[in-house]
Amino acid sequence: MNVYLMVRRVLLAGMAIFAGLAAMTASIAVAQDASPSVGSSTWRGQTTGPKPDWSWLTVMRFMTDTDYPPFNYRDEGGALTGFNVDLARAICKELEVTCKITPTAWSKHIPSLKKDKADAIIASLAITPQTIEQVDFTNSYYTTPAKFVTLKSSSITEVTPEELYGSKIAVLKGSAHEAYLRHFFPTSEIMAMPTAAEAKKALKDGKADLLFGDAISLMFWINGADSEKCCQFRGHGFLDAKYFGEGVGIAVTKGNIRLLEVLNYALARLRASGRFEELQLRYFPLPIY
Repeated sequence: MNVYLMVRRVLLAGMAIFAGLAAMTASIAVAQDASPSVGSSTWRGQTTGPKPDWSWLTVMRFMTDTDYPPFNYRDEGGALTGFNVDLARAICKELEVTCKITPTAWSKHIPSLKKDKADAIIASLAITPQTIEQVDFTNSYYTTPAKFVTLKSSSITEVTPEELYGSKIAVLKGSAHEAYLRHFFPTSEIMAMPTAAEAKKALKDGKADLLFGDAISLMFWINGADSEKCCQFRGHGFLDAKYFGEGVGIAVTKGNIRLLEVLNYALARLRASGRFEELQLRYFPLPIY
């Protein structure tokens, strides 16, 4: 996959797909309203909003791609899988409609949607001013926070600007994470590295006290062989939309409000039933918020 596209999707996405992510579930208002609307339904005691009519929907046609693990990829047997793929299947099961998921090149997603070759895109497409001009989105179903990592032996416990005064923080040069650090952690020593790999190495080698970056990629690094079990997350995740985006949603054609209502309802039902959390735990090893 083109590196620029990978970085763009990760950084602009900015998960509430991990256990304990109350901040993100608040974004799905229909699932959190303390005063149910007229005609709203409940599931396991939680409001899921007014139940829309989807009798007109018999087949749900999703598009995704195949080279963005763990969200969408082909397994060893060549079968399409991943968090986005299983979420699409769970939505279809919730709605009791036939599910059709078509792998499509990333660059062709929006053009294909506009040509009615699919009903929706579920491929970690970030909600940005640029994409909003072309498609409409469901409520965000995950976002990527930024987070600090330290060596396991580090004495650092708090990650406030005051506590990190004078600390050396490795970060990818030119990234939104670097910009965030320079604005909010001006008293730390920012070590902007040319590549993410070099930033990680700086932490492993003890040249940096902390590493700051996209929590999803850092989560897999921490749990992977390359880290040699050196490191762990410290503190909470940072979710500033100005720097890290508004999250990721399912995209539909502009003006397709009827389908948006159905998809938002299905997402709320999956959250309320606990099935959304089951998918989280299947694909993501660490809570990152």
